[in-house]
Amino acid sequence: MKKFLQVIILAVLSSYQLMGQNNADVYKDEFKTDYIAPVRIMWKTDDSGKYINGIENLLKQGNRQADLSGNNLCYMKNEAGNKASFLLDFGKEIQGGIVIVTGQRTSKDIKIRIRLGESAGEAMAELGGKRNATNDHSLRDFEIALPWLGKIEIGNSGFRFARIDLLGSSSELSLKELSAKSVYRNIPYLGSFKCSDEMLNKIWLTGAYTVHLNMQEYLWDGIKRDRLVWAGDMNPEIMTINSVFGYNEVVPKSLDLCRDITKLPQWMNGISSYSLWWIINHYNWFMYNGNLEYLEGQKEYLTRLIEQIISKINDKNSEVLDGGRFLDWPSSGNEKAIHAGLQALMVTALKDASELCRYLDLPEYRIKCGYAVERLKKNVPEVNSSKQAAALMAIAGLMPADKADKDVIAAGGTKNFSTFYGYYMLEAEALAGNYKGAIDNIKEFWGAMLNYGATTFWEDFNMEWLNNAAPIDELVPAGKKDLHGDCGAYCYIGYRHSLCHGWASGPTAWLSKYVLGIIPVEPGFKKVKIEPHLGALSFAEGTFPTPYGVIKVTHTKQRNGKIVSEIVLPKGVERVN
Repeated sequence: MKKFLQVIILAVLSSYQLMGQNNADVYKDEFKTDYIAPVRIMWKTDDSGKYINGIENLLKQGNRQADLSGNNLCYMKNEAGNKASFLLDFGKEIQGGIVIVTGQRTSKDIKIRIRLGESAGEAMAELGGKRNATNDHSLRDFEIALPWLGKIEIGNSGFRFARIDLLGSSSELSLKELSAKSVYRNIPYLGSFKCSDEMLNKIWLTGAYTVHLNMQEYLWDGIKRDRLVWAGDMNPEIMTINSVFGYNEVVPKSLDLCRDITKLPQWMNGISSYSLWWIINHYNWFMYNGNLEYLEGQKEYLTRLIEQIISKINDKNSEVLDGGRFLDWPSSGNEKAIHAGLQALMVTALKDASELCRYLDLPEYRIKCGYAVERLKKNVPEVNSSKQAAALMAIAGLMPADKADKDVIAAGGTKNFSTFYGYYMLEAEALAGNYKGAIDNIKEFWGAMLNYGATTFWEDFNMEWLNNAAPIDELVPAGKKDLHGDCGAYCYIGYRHSLCHGWASGPTAWLSKYVLGIIPVEPGFKKVKIEPHLGALSFAEGTFPTPYGVIKVTHTKQRNGKIVSEIVLPKGVERVN
């Protein structure tokens, strides 16, 4: 974890020289490849040196070039029923594959089996079975033939661990190198965050890194499983991108993909709420980046979608959305909560649509949206003890935020939080003025993943999973629960569970927005409100990217509790109260 965080911090520091420039103009979207040597050997089948010898040489950084020297090789041999296998840890989650360079002693027609894993347990697992290891979306368990005295690059998945098995009853293999190939967008971390609590600093960076890995050709949900563009799941990712990277073409590219493959009256991803999220996403993107020309390109689809959404309000002022009715997986069995959440999402989406129509000079649609919102506000559904529904109702103004927080969200602490909708629970707590409570929840819930070996945040998480569980970066000892393989639900049972999911990055955006206190008031940060909320923190400082350059803030709490701020705004950005 420490080494992985140091790499991210260096990326942040190296970006400072570019502050003040419009990153939309300066940065080109190019992908970079890093070759990463393993950091430790976690397990091997032979300690005698007869069947596996020189394995420590694989921990050295190589040059990916085969040679005839015969130096510093790792030898593997299968014979007399003895099978050579080992497990490597690359130290952090990456998106990419494996690079293997073979030595001269390699026999011809040699095959190996590679198993990649986001946890040590997943890399050791067989496909299927009770713990549900899969090859869904990306192949992570496969057999390949190796070249003799050459190099091969194979695999395209999300992983941290790799198990290698030499195949064949009688075979020998010499390895010069075995490294991970990490592929990511070569973009600087323009946003930054540092405070008096080191756990919060780690959480901010981990959320940023989680989204960074998912910024591939499009904005994915996960880098192992769920390499898809989901219009709703993108929302926390977009907010994290706004806070860390500023403008990046992966967002409009992905929003446009959702639009172009969804012909009305279909709903995006087959889920009605995801078309609502598409509108909310465009509002968030416009407020943070202010690109009116891009927004103009959405006019036709947006207005038709507004008409479709309004048609799904019945004479009782209730949403009657069809298609898939979904908020997030943990709330999916609570029909009353889903109804309340959809009612609230419809209000938020139509409010945002009204604002977008103001900038698009569409007064008739502003009136339609406003009238629809007033109708929906007359019907306030029961949240049925759902933290997801309560959060959305508070955000939409259908439920007092302090009531939503006190009666529902704060009940039981982080019990029944989710990594996706946890972001909106934090937003509702901020609306209630409970900044300290939200910060405590971030540390408890997202911090627990870090405490159990995470270097990226997960598709879902439940605090109860931790009971008698081993960390994901250890082989599970007898009598302990496998936190990855024995947990999960719905579509993410066992090892199918994604441990790098962009929708789980919400704390990164939340900490920048509420602890640093940076919120755009006009599109593109022409005007900004800076209102820090430190909770129990003694200081917080950081940067925030805008189209005009980077905002820099330092907030220090005095002994009397007053916060003293130092703020540097780029030219073109005005601070307002």
